[in-house]
Amino acid sequence: MIFNQKGQIKESLFEYPSDNFKKFKESALKCNRCTLRKTCTQVVMGEGSLKHKIMVIGEGPGSTEDKKGRPFVGRAGNLLNKILQSVNIKREEIYITNVVKCRPPDNRNPNQNEMDACSPILKTEIKYINPKVIVPLGSIALKYFLGDRKKITEDRGKWFNIGELYFLPTFHPAYLLRNKRMKKPVYKDFIKIKKTINRINQLYDI
Repeated sequence: MIFNQKGQIKESLFEYPSDNFKKFKESALKCNRCTLRKTCTQVVMGEGSLKHKIMVIGEGPGSTEDKKGRPFVGRAGNLLNKILQSVNIKREEIYITNVVKCRPPDNRNPNQNEMDACSPILKTEIKYINPKVIVPLGSIALKYFLGDRKKITEDRGKWFNIGELYFLPTFHPAYLLRNKRMKKPVYKDFIKIKKTINRINQLYDI
């Protein structure tokens, strides 16, 4: 887990610039701290709003993301876009990223060493956005943030908090491509997220 009990980010041995997002991104795109960089095309950074305080986080880029250098732009990303549109959420209102920024070979799950090596990038993204809500997409992201005992099939759609930071895990859109009957529960999850966005916008006058 990358947060302490108060919801504060645990410091890393390696730190990125924390005063200029552009410089941070340029530096992160050169990352080669794990072996994933040797087998992927490029580092895929997150994108979206730095001010709306909502982060949607998957596990890692797929083949289309690896080619285009953007998160969630393949089939799963297109489905995510449709879900967002269905509840009137614009991609520009959230920040979308992954736990690891380089595509694992054959789209396998990232291992713990790879996630640890990539954590300074994700931690810095979190520092810039200072989210009030994080939406982990799928089992890997859920366990990464909330621990190995959590199960996406049991904990999807439930609110969890660490300090003042709240989490609402839901299924990854790639899972929905294989299990279409689960689209409705995820739709309901994103209705909750839309309501949360509205509350945050009012609170912070965004």
